[in-house]
Amino acid sequence: MRGRRLSEGGRRWVPPARRLPLAVLAAAGAAGARALWWEPRHVRITRHELRLPHWPAALDGMQVAVIADLHVGAPQVGLRKLERVVAAVNGAAPDLVALLGDYADPRVAFGDRIPPDAVAQRLARLAAPAVAVLGNHDWDHWGPRMSDALRRAGLTVLENDCVPVALGSSHAWVLGMADASTRAPSFGALDAVPDGEPVIVLSHDPDVFPRVPPRVALTLAGHLHGGQVNLPLVRERVTPSRHGARYAAGHVEEGGRHLFVSRGIGTSRLPVRFLAPPEVALLRLTSCEHARSQ
Repeated sequence: MRGRRLSEGGRRWVPPARRLPLAVLAAAGAAGARALWWEPRHVRITRHELRLPHWPAALDGMQVAVIADLHVGAPQVGLRKLERVVAAVNGAAPDLVALLGDYADPRVAFGDRIPPDAVAQRLARLAAPAVAVLGNHDWDHWGPRMSDALRRAGLTVLENDCVPVALGSSHAWVLGMADASTRAPSFGALDAVPDGEPVIVLSHDPDVFPRVPPRVALTLAGHLHGGQVNLPLVRERVTPSRHGARYAAGHVEEGGRHLFVSRGIGTSRLPVRFLAPPEVALLRLTSCEHARSQ
């Protein structure tokens, strides 16, 4: 039969020139399925130990759970998903929960409009003390409605203010920053913290990190979703930071100061994630001084 060369076993022979496009299509299909369906739906708890120079030995082993960028209303993040996240955090039994903003987002493509009160009521089920800041989507879409809902649910919401958090017989101070892209962040509240006492800064946007005073033990941030589409060139273009992907995710140390950026849970604009899996970060904080004395 002309034009129908068969390989051994009777299978149809595919010219080599056609095999590569088929392989490329298959790989593209697999990547698309991962980015659109599998990866955004699978939130993991990631565990990290951070040794901090301005952390007291009395608080060695303190655990902080970081919940960032929920974007409830995105196709992969509904209220049931939020309930599972809260249950997983409660199961990890942290000493403190840092809530880093962008709680409900009605503008993710193909998503739903979930009201702030519904999100706040679920977050109020967190067993550990929780301190919250607001993100750019909270202000852009909801204004003060989001902070009001969180406070009505009994959560502490900070904007350029700080509070002491009791941890057994000791305590740490938490400074919550105003969102850098929609508000005016300020470190002025640090003046109320006695010298030598440990401070954790919560900031939705990590772009404030170069301005964090040296006395701060740790800065926690989100906002960048690990790049969301974590590919070279693409990541640099889509990461909403004046520093590009410098603070996209994970533990960063600069000049003796420490930052941890969570990849967050939800998605912004388009409901895709690729090589930037959603996470709840569980941080175990230890003192460098205590570590050296062991």
